[in-house]
Amino acid sequence: MREFSVPPLVIVPPETNITDLVLRQAAKSSNPSLFSRRDAAGQWQDITATDFLADVNALAKGLIASGVQGGDRVGIMSRTRYEWALVDFAVWFAGAISVPIYETSSPSQVAWNLGDSGAVAAFAESPHHEDVIRQAATSEGLGSLAHVWQLEGAGLDELRAAGTSVSDDQLEERRNKASLTDVATIIYTSGTTGRPKGCELTHGNFVELSENALATSLSGIVHEHARTIMFLPLAHVFARFISVLAVAGGVTVAHTPDIKHLLPDLQSYRPTFILAVPRVFEKVYNSALTKAEDGGKGAIFHKAADTAIAYSRAKQSGSVGLGLRLRHALFDRLVYGKLRAAMGGQVAHAVSGGGPLGERLGHFFQGIGMQILEGYGLTETTAPITVNTPSLIRIGTVGAPLPATR
Repeated sequence: MREFSVPPLVIVPPETNITDLVLRQAAKSSNPSLFSRRDAAGQWQDITATDFLADVNALAKGLIASGVQGGDRVGIMSRTRYEWALVDFAVWFAGAISVPIYETSSPSQVAWNLGDSGAVAAFAESPHHEDVIRQAATSEGLGSLAHVWQLEGAGLDELRAAGTSVSDDQLEERRNKASLTDVATIIYTSGTTGRPKGCELTHGNFVELSENALATSLSGIVHEHARTIMFLPLAHVFARFISVLAVAGGVTVAHTPDIKHLLPDLQSYRPTFILAVPRVFEKVYNSALTKAEDGGKGAIFHKAADTAIAYSRAKQSGSVGLGLRLRHALFDRLVYGKLRAAMGGQVAHAVSGGGPLGERLGHFFQGIGMQILEGYGLTETTAPITVNTPSLIRIGTVGAPLPATR
């Protein structure tokens, strides 16, 4: 077996942990917005780094007051939403370890994840999720599970109230306990060969990969003025890593719990980049084709698609003829601009993982003005170990290894 190792571009101090990424953003004079969420009127409202830090601190104090100790496991069962990220960081600030659970998990699956990890508490999004967790705890005799807090109920307010008895010094002492080598999360795999296996990922896995990714040309995508919308499950390592990377880079992150709302959310939020699995890009293409055919414009769409693919391939080879440039400009007005507008009009890049993206599809999106950066990784590698970057991309491949990977 051959082994390849890429040296790091950034050396992270050994005492660092994920919580330091939030503190770094909150200390900036620009006070970047790290998240955005809809208010009661349905409008997007940004959440600055200092506001996020204040709420994380309040919840972390509540966890400490509730008896959660350093190194304890805390489950999170919820759809993709702002509160998922909020409690995830609160768990880390309290010195504990988060255990993500897919919100569609059955009671037996929940029981395994919580029981195998030895979780002492859990967050549940809704009354339904709380019922599933409590049913799992009862049926499997999970005596260690002392608390279940509901995100949609009064659970977070109860934690904030409980935390008023914990001092800033107590919180800071707990926050500083973890270093690069300490476990940050336990992510359970699909269990295709038996029981799901819990993969322990450290603070270093997330921080070192994030810092080194930002030292590449990915920094042109992941930065303070960038915006992304998260719709993949945060229980999966792909979305989880991007969530941490976004905080490291100061990106403003929104969340869409229901994929049915993705299109209007894209149009109103106007992200600059997105992350998705190949089937999402396939669905976008097929939906556009079906709409064109239903409107009697199928032939135009096919010609536009062929032109986009040819244009992208020609650019990759380094030579785009005049005729192809003219056709591309025409279809940009007729077709491509409308496709970009349907995704908010600002998406210039997308990160694809979780499966192979067809070369033709990659060239199509590149040709319409949205560069897809395909990568490869595993749960054990904290998602990406190789990825195409804006300065080093070849469509149809999963790119080069990232710095600090082996």
